[in-house]
Amino acid sequence: MNLITLGVNHETTPVDIRETVSFTTERTHLAIAELKTLSLISECIILSTCNRTEIYCILKETKNHQDVQDWLHTFFELEHSTLTPYLYVHHDLDAVKHIMRVSSGLNSLVLGEPQIFGQIKDAYNAARKANSINRTLESLFQHIFKTVKQVRTDTAIGSSPVSVAFSAVALSKQFFGDLSKQTALLLGAGETIELVARHLTEAKIGSLTIANRTFERAHNLAESVGGYAIQLDEIDSHLHEADIVIGSTGSPTAILKQAQVKQALKKRKNTPMFMVDIAVPRDIEASVGKLDNVYLYTVDDLKEIIESNKASRQTAALEAEEIIELQANNFMAQLKATQQVNPLIKEYRQHAMALKKDALDHALHQLELGGKPEDIIKTLANQLTNKLIHTPTSTLHHAGLEGNKTLIECAKHILICPPKNKPHH
Repeated sequence: MNLITLGVNHETTPVDIRETVSFTTERTHLAIAELKTLSLISECIILSTCNRTEIYCILKETKNHQDVQDWLHTFFELEHSTLTPYLYVHHDLDAVKHIMRVSSGLNSLVLGEPQIFGQIKDAYNAARKANSINRTLESLFQHIFKTVKQVRTDTAIGSSPVSVAFSAVALSKQFFGDLSKQTALLLGAGETIELVARHLTEAKIGSLTIANRTFERAHNLAESVGGYAIQLDEIDSHLHEADIVIGSTGSPTAILKQAQVKQALKKRKNTPMFMVDIAVPRDIEASVGKLDNVYLYTVDDLKEIIESNKASRQTAALEAEEIIELQANNFMAQLKATQQVNPLIKEYRQHAMALKKDALDHALHQLELGGKPEDIIKTLANQLTNKLIHTPTSTLHHAGLEGNKTLIECAKHILICPPKNKPHH
């Protein structure tokens, strides 16, 4: 097949090197055009994310992966062999397995994360727009999409949260079930809280308030997720409204004290409050967890959940590897069968087209000589039919004389194709 996967990722390459070979959308189009112009590849897809840059391509028969490796250095204006210590190359079956593993999240920084599949699909669509996908990669990636779906359906690879932000929201969903009628108060506006806010939005949280020392930052985040922004010193006025409180500020001291929460519970008439403190140092005083109707989890509680879920995903990953092994081998077997029969199909079609041309040329010549059209059409049909069936019937006759039942059975399957639905008369 001459398929290769060539690339660098978070496991093999430090970030400063990965940055040097990062493709923007514009550069991806340019790179594909260059690879085609240089006749290095016949088909190509380029994947570029924060954790990896990979080129999936069908090499021209006279080329090898070193040509693509040299091109990559030239394209990014790097000194020769800069990437050599970090690059990995997989061929044919190993390349298929690698792409399947990447697409299923088995090769991700967070095992089983689903975002990579969307990025794979984006890379595939970009390659289609650039006309760099033909029959082989099209067939391969359709097979990969089905495999990922099977991995997601048949294993628990993506069912257990393995990030602090996701786990905090997952716990909230376990506590309340439907979040559409709940109000969440988030303390902070950094990266972790941004992830929490987005996960809550995806979970259709009823109302979202973001409190931060810098109001502008809280406002920008709140605006992007359809929430409401306040400053930290306004918390007392809003705390009683919160069913869920999640904190992740950089404050050296606690933001929420027991007395504040006690007062909020009175206003809530002791309706339960669910709290997750993922800050270090803590944002919520430990004594808050002793209050009735307060359910407080700390970052250590989440770590236990995350480690447990990691173990669950590791087990699921082993099941996913079995699926990938099977599907990769299935694809290669299908491809091999197709490649073996395609030349025969091509030759047979060319033979049939040549017979048609000869018969048609003869019929057109007879028409020019003034022959009767009805007679010429009948002759054309008879001649063409006889020429097409001559070789198969002659071969079958000899097979019958020799008692070659295998060939006769095969011919029956190939030559006799009755319609699936016979017309009713």
